[in-house]
Amino acid sequence: MRIVVAEDLYLLRDGMVRLIEAYGHQVVATATTGPETLDALLKWRPDVAVVDIRMPPTQSDEGLRAALAARRELPGLPVLILSQYVEQLYARELLADGAGGIGYFLKESVFDADQFVDALERVAGGGTAMDPAVIAKLLSSGPSNRRLEGLTEREHSVLGLMAEGLSNQAIGRRLFLSESAIGKYTTSMFGKLGITDDDSNRRVLAVLTYLNNP
Repeated sequence: MRIVVAEDLYLLRDGMVRLIEAYGHQVVATATTGPETLDALLKWRPDVAVVDIRMPPTQSDEGLRAALAARRELPGLPVLILSQYVEQLYARELLADGAGGIGYFLKESVFDADQFVDALERVAGGGTAMDPAVIAKLLSSGPSNRRLEGLTEREHSVLGLMAEGLSNQAIGRRLFLSESAIGKYTTSMFGKLGITDDDSNRRVLAVLTYLNNP
């Protein structure tokens, strides 16, 4: 994969570049500010980008804004956002267009190399990859969503793992169920959430429902 890495901390940026290249992928550009990030994304059109939320010049949300601006110019551009803390607004904003190709990870999770690269590959493929710690935090601090109240306990478990970005096969392994059983749960779950067969990216819409306010 061709990857852009946008992170202003040298040690973390260099570490990610080395890790990515160790797994056989190519880092085509790096960026250290919000404007540099937007320029790199539009110039290189990478298979996936890793972007820190808080970057110079103001250390607020320049990275996130650059990623969102790039996705408006290049719809569906895959982006894995990194954050020091769980911030619900950012997670929701990233998923709001329903297009997929989005991930949200805490920086500490980068040190789990296999998990980090797996997330990059899932995002590059148009899926979602949410840090399990992000999911747990959002659920513990956010208001309940009325559309989720009709789900069974098992459907809720399936949806939570789907929000992490796991495939039906991987969810089945985690819950000790067959892939066909998971397929039945997801079909029922989509129906209860009002997500029809005509929706182009039902998994992303379901994840957005999971994370969103009622």
